[in-house]
Formats: sequence, structure tokens, C-alpha cells
Amino acid sequence: MRLLIIVLCGLALAFDGYDLVVYGTTIKALRDEWGISGAEAGTIGSAALVGMLIGALLVGTLTDRWGRRKTFLFSVAWFSVLMAACAAATSPDMFLVLRFLAGIGLGGLMPTAATLTIEYAAEKHRAFTYAAMQSGYAIGGILAATLAIPLLPTAGWRVMYLIGAAPLILVLPLAFRYLPESLEHLVSRGRHDEAKALAARLGLPVPAPSEHSGSGIRTLIQKPYLRRTLLFWVASFCGLLLVYGLNTWLPEIMRASGYPLGSALSFLLVFNLGSVFGALLGGRLSDKHGAKPIILGSFALAAVCAAALSTNPGQLAIYVLVAISGYGTIGTMHLINAHVTRSYPAGVRATGIGWALGVGRLGAILGPTVGGVIIDSSLGASWNFYLFAAVAVLGAVAVAAFPRTRALAGATP
Repeated sequence: MRLLIIVLCGLALAFDGYDLVVYGTTIKALRDEWGISGAEAGTIGSAALVGMLIGALLVGTLTDRWGRRKTFLFSVAWFSVLMAACAAATSPDMFLVLRFLAGIGLGGLMPTAATLTIEYAAEKHRAFTYAAMQSGYAIGGILAATLAIPLLPTAGWRVMYLIGAAPLILVLPLAFRYLPESLEHLVSRGRHDEAKALAARLGLPVPAPSEHSGSGIRTLIQKPYLRRTLLFWVASFCGLLLVYGLNTWLPEIMRASGYPLGSALSFLLVFNLGSVFGALLGGRLSDKHGAKPIILGSFALAAVCAAALSTNPGQLAIYVLVAISGYGTIGTMHLINAHVTRSYPAGVRATGIGWALGVGRLGAILGPTVGGVIIDSSLGASWNFYLFAAVAVLGAVAVAAFPRTRALAGATP
């Protein structure tokens, strides 16, 4: 049953990852059909991220009121319906609004899946289990890049967004039937009989009530959490700027460097493949050696690879560097999310990860927008890589300043 919970979370996040990459694969088709500039395309790309920011900031309130199960179901249904609506868009403005609305559901999904996974994962393997669940995110990105190569030239861009509505069939019915409520939420709401019955069914102890009963942002900015909260926000900002900046503009940067569309999309595929294998390795190493040194090393790898990519070192070397960059960006964010979720007590977990991802979405919004401006400018596409390298260095500095996570009531250090 616990494995099924984690699989369902990973399957839902696969479509979050699909959404991340699908826009990058369809930018050229959208620009050709509607005649939009690179800066306008960057603004449209950022619209979904603004929605995600709102969804991530709201998720703590929603989970307190509805519980994690209902929030998960609502988030999946919401973004799936809006993804289908994107396929029917008739103008850039309509498409922008629909992407924004879809982003609200996507923003609520990630923190909810994160808290459920950390809660139900085996204690000794929490980082690895979380990384395995989050690999669904990259697998969704791989699916988008893989499908785009044959479908875009033959079926057009709209079918790519229709595929994004598949969770209505593949995820929602299974989650409605099998996904339980959070034990921690049941205990926090005083529903002890339900918690005991669910714990017995899952073979788990009933969690003790958290000594930290606050669930709002005020708890996160009070001692002993303030320093870690601010550093988590900076690290998430840097990580998500890298993830969304590269996933949005990597195909266009490669095309500007002289590669045909199919080859440019293949770089996006390799980028996401690298994140899957790297994140699993990083999760295993985090369980063994602690999260901080592994996340620090991951950001350092991203900086080195981004700087190296700016030199256009040759196709084989680019594939290797892009694969490692996938780990250094998407893989790094998986490790950060797991560490953030484990660093707060149960009562503020959803709020903690929701706000970290919410502030991080500011970086996600900035990445596609600045990338579009650079693409349109006379600087050259390689300046995107200079930007990404600098952001990765800033992320590494924030991680180096992370405090040691102490054992907290209801937390998993």
C-alpha cells in the first residue's frame, strides 16, 4: 500500500514534468502560427509559473482545510482539464490565460506529493524514495521530448497539450480509489480513530502529535526555522530558474547554434534522462552521507557544465554535458525538495515546502523570461549558459550556508 502511494505520487508528477517540457517543445510551432517574438514566448512560458507560484503558496492552507488527499485529487483534476483547454486556444492571449490557470493546479500538486511521499517512505531510504518518486517528473519530461519529435511535424502542437490531460484517465481514478489521507493530517485534526485504523492497515505506528502546532508562514520565519527557511528559498529560486530556463530554451539555443529541430529536441531528451539517473544516485548518496554535501556538489556540477556548454565543444561532448546538467538542475531540485520537507515538523511540512517552491517559482518565472530576452538580443545564445552558470554558483553558496538540521518533533532529520 505504501509503495502504491509513492507510485501514484510519481505518476501524477510525471504529468507535471510533461507540462514543464511540453512548452519548450512547442515554442517554435507557436511562434510560427501566431508570429510571437522570443520575449513574448518567454512571457507566455512564465504565465504557467505564476500560476504555480500561487498554487504552491495556497497549498498549506488547502491541506489544512481539506487534507492532503483531497488537495492532491483537486490539483490533478484542475491542471488536467486546463491542459486540455490549452489545446483549444485560438490566440496567444487565450493560451497565456489557460497556461496560468493550469499552473495553479500544478503548483499545488508538487508540495502535496512531496509531503505524502516523505511521510510514507521507509525511514532509512527517504531521500532515495523521494528521488525515485520525483523521477516521475523527469520521465514526464522525457515523454514530452520523445513524443514531440514524431508528433509535432505530423499532428501539430495541439495534440501535445491534449496528451497532458491524460491524468483524468490514468491517475485520478486510481488515486480516488487507493490514495489514503495523511496520517499526520488525521492526527493533527483530532481524527484519532481514523488514524489508528489507517495505521493498522498500513502496518505503521500512529504518529505522535507535533509539538509545533502552527501551520502558517509565521512559524517558518520564527526561530529555529528562520535561517533555514530563507536559505531554502534562495536555493529553490536558483534551482527552479535553472530547471525552467534550460527546459524552455535548450531546444532554441541548440537551434541557434546550428542544430536541426530533431537534434535540438534530442538534447532536451538527454537533459531529462540525465536527471533521472543522477537524482537516484544523489538520493542514495544523501541517505548515506547527508543531503547538504550532495546538493552542494550537484549545484557545482551544474555551474561547470553550463560554463562548458557556452564554448560549444562538439556534439558528443554537448550530449555528455547536457546529461550531467540534467542532474545538476532537475536532480538538484529533487534533493532540495526532499531536504526541505524533512527539515520541518509535520505541522508545517506542507507550508514549508509550498513556500520554498512558491518563492522558487519566482526563479522559474525569471528563467524563461530572461532567456527569451537574450534569444532576441544581439548577445548570442551562449549568454544564456553564462547566466545559468552564475545562478548555479549562487545556489551552491546558499547550500553551503545551510544549518545542520536538528531532530524535530514530527520531523525526519
